[in-house]
Amino acid sequence: MSTVPMAGLRLRFFTDPGEFLVAAGDYLRADPVVSTVVTTVAHRLMSQRADGISQHEGNWWLAVSDDSGAVVGAAMRSAPYAPYPPFLLPMPDEAAVALAHALHEREEEVLAVNGALPAVELCAAELARLGGGRVQVTQHTRLHELAELAWPPPVPGGLVVATADDVGLVTEWFAAFMGDADEQAGRPRGTSAHEVPDHAEMLRRLQAGRLWLWVDETGKPVHLTGANPPSFGVARVGPVYTPPAQRGRGWASNAVAEVSRRIQAEGARVCLFTDQANPTSNKIYAALGYQPVVDMANLVIGN
Repeated sequence: MSTVPMAGLRLRFFTDPGEFLVAAGDYLRADPVVSTVVTTVAHRLMSQRADGISQHEGNWWLAVSDDSGAVVGAAMRSAPYAPYPPFLLPMPDEAAVALAHALHEREEEVLAVNGALPAVELCAAELARLGGGRVQVTQHTRLHELAELAWPPPVPGGLVVATADDVGLVTEWFAAFMGDADEQAGRPRGTSAHEVPDHAEMLRRLQAGRLWLWVDETGKPVHLTGANPPSFGVARVGPVYTPPAQRGRGWASNAVAEVSRRIQAEGARVCLFTDQANPTSNKIYAALGYQPVVDMANLVIGN
């Protein structure tokens, strides 16, 4: 752990996600839906560390404390894909600016920042001021939580848990997911950086039983829905992918509804992200009973 003192604030950087969860647990637990990305990734990497899987050497976790010692903000840098954007949770405005100064002083190259508004905008703007460049928004996202599930019209087939035998198809659909989402939102394909787990990690996720396929009446897989294991009582759905030839048939609505039901039956709250530029997915999730919680954004810093 390293500590960066700022006027009225203390920024504590951790390399161990477990130590971070201990330090920031009360803050994260107070709003576990908003904290879902940070907590689920922290718990996943804790599990990987326990299994001896090496971590990216640039990973860090941040707890921001005020004068009283209470944690008032958090962030992480653990994305396994370039340009390795930090992810910010809500924090005081001055903390977001202080984080930019801390990263600049640590000589970290930061070309993108994701997370909660307005913290992510303030941090990115200060990074651009300190290092040169300008900030652009690549994606506006919205986090939703399911209230009361509203069932869609039924469709043929049903939901099955994906297995190791499906690793090729699941990997292919993971890879296609973000590119297709870019196109659906009117962005050039490849605009949004995203993770495609390697073969070993995909097998770990399949073995955990948190990836599902919707199969049609012939048994053919036509859709993929995934979900993270619950963290602080909240499970996040994603990815949700239907190949182009199968769209418009209700597969996604039915799969997400059934996965959501199963998560709630486990006693967990369920949430998911949407791309605000994708009217189709926003309409589907609203019809299922998902309600907006907070808006976030993915920003890039370029010339």
